[in-house]
Amino acid sequence: MVDGDFGLQPLAGGHSGETFLAEAAGERTVVRVYGARGLSRGPEAPEVDAAVLGLVRGLLPVPEVLEVRRADPASGAPGLLVTSFLPGERLDLLLPRLDADGLAAAGRSAGAVVAALAQMPLPAPGLFVDGRLHTAPLPGGDLPDFVAAHRDGTALAEWDEPTWERLMAVAEEAQALLDEVRRTCLVHSDLNPKNLLVDPGTGAVTGVLDWEFAHAGHPAADLGNLLRLDRQPAFADAVLATYTERVPDADGSTLDRARAADLFALVDLAARRGENPVTERAHDHLRAVAASVDLHAVP
Repeated sequence: MVDGDFGLQPLAGGHSGETFLAEAAGERTVVRVYGARGLSRGPEAPEVDAAVLGLVRGLLPVPEVLEVRRADPASGAPGLLVTSFLPGERLDLLLPRLDADGLAAAGRSAGAVVAALAQMPLPAPGLFVDGRLHTAPLPGGDLPDFVAAHRDGTALAEWDEPTWERLMAVAEEAQALLDEVRRTCLVHSDLNPKNLLVDPGTGAVTGVLDWEFAHAGHPAADLGNLLRLDRQPAFADAVLATYTERVPDADGSTLDRARAADLFALVDLAARRGENPVTERAHDHLRAVAASVDLHAVP
């Protein structure tokens, strides 16, 4: 499909440069080309992503899979995933224009998405490795081990010893919070407003995009991701209230656990400081958390 004249246009919002809008015969589709970043996930990546979309379709607003193609090493052709085009506006672009009522409406709808994911049970934590969604163990161990493994040879190696020790103390506290909930569910793992499409008139979520980091993991992980940066009270309170109402084991410590679960992603991003604006912002955020020994801290 990439070989023909389909007027491929890069889609804004990501840093991979592998997702394009295509139009042919008046039909709009989205084409994911598994180039350098996609190849790092292995040849099964298109089939994994298609399988995840199939798993949640009908439960969440996700695109329909139209074509899946593995990479062909003989010809050098990359893997492809072609999906339908969904309506809506990216939530990250809409949020700054919303009043309190609009923020609350969008928060309720986004909270319903996070709550639905938290109630899609899976047998054990792991990364999806094939189109049947078999899993391999998550790398890095528990949170203190994961944090320790991201020091040497990364941007975190530049931190002074007292700041590093405070971060490790936060990691120990966070792991204790995570251990309070032992079950495993489907985790989108990049559920931020950039990857949510919404109806600008109603705030209803019309699309959940970019499932490349999906895995089996902690029920609070997506909540922490969604509320990492977007903390406007009208929005964040509506997200948390909806999640708490719908998820049976949610309680007064849910937001604490969400911040704890998000520490995995925050450390991974901060360790790669300098790659893009997201890693730079994550580094500043993580340093604020470490400096204050507070999971809820912001720069």
